[in-house]
Parts: sequence; structure tokens; C-alpha cells
Amino acid sequence: MSVFLRLQLSSLALAAALAAQPATTPVFWPDKNGPTYDGVVPPAEAARLPLKWNSETGENIAWKVDLENEGHSSPVIGGDRIWFTSATVDGKKQYVYGIDRHTGKVVHHDLVFENAEPEGLGNPLNNYAAPSPVLEADALYVHFGTYGTARIDPATGKKVWERRDINVRHYRGPGSSPMIYKDLLILTFDGIDQQFVTALNKVTGETVWKTSRTTDYGDLDAEGKPTRDGDMRKAYHTPSVFNLGGVDTLVSVGSRAAFGYAADTGKELWTVRHGGFNAAIRPLVYQNVLILNTGSERAHTLGVKIDDKMQGDITESHMLWDREKRNASESCPVLANGLLFQVTRGGIVTCMNPLTGEDVWEERLAGQHLPSPIVAGDRIYFSNDRGDTRVLDAGPVFKVLAENVLPDAMTAAPAVADGALFIRTKKQLYKLAQP
Repeated sequence: MSVFLRLQLSSLALAAALAAQPATTPVFWPDKNGPTYDGVVPPAEAARLPLKWNSETGENIAWKVDLENEGHSSPVIGGDRIWFTSATVDGKKQYVYGIDRHTGKVVHHDLVFENAEPEGLGNPLNNYAAPSPVLEADALYVHFGTYGTARIDPATGKKVWERRDINVRHYRGPGSSPMIYKDLLILTFDGIDQQFVTALNKVTGETVWKTSRTTDYGDLDAEGKPTRDGDMRKAYHTPSVFNLGGVDTLVSVGSRAAFGYAADTGKELWTVRHGGFNAAIRPLVYQNVLILNTGSERAHTLGVKIDDKMQGDITESHMLWDREKRNASESCPVLANGLLFQVTRGGIVTCMNPLTGEDVWEERLAGQHLPSPIVAGDRIYFSNDRGDTRVLDAGPVFKVLAENVLPDAMTAAPAVADGALFIRTKKQLYKLAQP
């Protein structure tokens, strides 16, 4: 066991934890992008979600609860609990919230980590609780980038293990969320000093593999030192695992390049070079097309061919299409009815053909769009920093089905459980449900 690994679990406690009854069954919304990691609500749940709500009249507002501190992290939901993270404005204290999904009662508001001298954010959009947690029946995993990662027992709210020795300089704050693959908890660290992906044993917290980026950033001088210190090596990406050409592949987008890694071992399989940085958007797959976003305000959306020849540098050999302008930079695109929908930070929403990259329609929504939308049947819910959620028809013609307003900005993605919609605003958490 690493000398840097600080575990808080005896072998007896571990056995007891594994034998305990799951505290979060059923797991409704285990990840910031839902049960299928793509923002799609299961059909049985989608049919029950409210189309409209009104905070002034109380229409379809089941409850709301005030929140302390701040955070971008999106809720995850299992059993009777809603979980997300928060942090003080200065980053010196980081918390986990556990809220009863039936009543809105705060069951847990527990301190997870304290930081004596956190690195400054250098970014007015970010905060110290931006990565979202992930959830299983018997475990909640919270992640704060370089400040620490912990497994929490959802039955008690207590830490099972923690890691605080996996460190980078984020420069503008952490943003990459963890993901679960089999017995692994996969973490992404694209700082300005180091860039790598690592997998931990989710039961013990020990490192299973670590793979450094092999990106040519094109910013080294004759002595091999970076010529500038800043954004060009940094990213906020959360990966996904797809079976591509018969191989379970972790698709991870960093600054200047995207990679496919063998999910079990971390071995680099292929790379796609690109010119972006600040990558933050999760990949998608539609038929034989892998859909990537390169990040930054000049983001490109790429369509990459999927086959069993994805090896080495596939930038030229596998690129199907490259959409160069008006692409999302923070809000994840979604697929619905064979169409790809995305919204830029400035509110330009586009419906595209995912096989060709061609536009079907393009319109503008008011406000700044940071939260990822969700798809519920033939509806797509888009939220913004003004408290607005517009529900659009998920079809080839632009159509607004409803316009809803809450009294505060939204930066976290919505979550769904048992026919209800849960929205975290800057100051409150709402449960929206039809009576």
C-alpha cells in the first residue's frame, strides 16, 4: 500500500460495509449525466416529468430547500437521498450534502476536506465544488480534483477512504468528474503542470493504473520547457467508456488531443489531434460515429469513424466531419430521435445530423447556458444562468413547448428520480413534480 494513501478503513469495517444492505436502492440517477451517461431520462420516468412549473404560484413545486456555500456539482440520487457537493467561496472547506428527496430535509451537510491554502481559481465561472459525485448502491464517491477524492458510506455519511496525494495545478480550478467502470473509479487530471488519467480500486482507494498524456502541446522551447504557463495544457473533461471495435475504450479528451485508452489497463490505443483546450464535454456515440468536442470558446464538434482499425494517430484516417463554429463549450450535447442537439454558452442552440455534422436548424435562447440539458422522451430541458428552463421539442423543427423560471441562476444539470425533476440553483434545491 502506498505510503501516501491514507485509508480510514480496517479490514473488519470493510467486510461489514460490503455485507451491509444497500442504502441507495434503487439508484435513480447515479451520474451527472444520468443512468446512461448521456443525459437521457429512462422512458418510464420521462413520461411523468412536469412540463411547466412556477415558483411564484407554487405550480408543480413539491418543495425547495436553501443551500449554503456554492458549487457547480450536479445531484446524484439513490433511494431516499439526493447527493451533491459544495464549498466555501475561498475553497478552504469542502462539503457533501445528503438531502431527503421526499421532504427536502437536510440529512447530511458534512465536511469532507479542509485546505489551508487552496490555489486561486483565476476564473469567475468556476468554484471549488465543480466536479460532480457518482453513486452506487453502497457507495458515494466525491471528488474535488487536486484537493481530494473520497468514498462515502451513503448509509452513514462517513468516509470509507480518502486520497489527497493525487495532485496537479488546476490553474483555474478543478472541473473533471469521476466515473465508475467495473471495479474502478476513474479520475482525470489535466492541469498545467501534469496531465494524466488514473484509475483507483473503488473498494480500497489504491491506484490500479495511471496513464500520462502523450500530447504534443507545441509550446516547448529548445531546452524542453513550456514557453508559457496557462490554459493550453488544461482541461475539465469527464470521460465515458464505449465498446469501440470490440474493445472497452475509455474516451478522454484533453487539451490539444483526444485519446482512447483500454479501460481495464489504461493502455493508450489511439489519439485524435485537435486545436482546442479547456475540453469539458463528454463524448457520445451514435451508430458508427464517435462525437467529440474539443473545448474552449472556439470549440469544434468532431465526428470520428468507429471501426476495428482505431490504432495510433487516427486524426486523418477516421475523421468523418468537423463542425468549426457555434459549438457548445460547457453544456453537454444530447442525442434524441436520431438528432444531435447542443447549446453554446451564449445560447445558440443547434439541431444537427450526427452522421454528417450538417445543421438541421439553429436558433437562439436567452441567457448563458452552463448546465447540460436532459432528454425526456420528445422533450429537451435547457436551463440557464437566469433561472430559465426552456423545454424544446426534440425534433427537426424548432419548437418551444414551455418556458419556466426559478429565481436564481443554474449551473448544475438537472437530475431525475421517481417521476420528479430536481434542480439545483445557486442558492436552493428544488423538487419539481406533478401532484
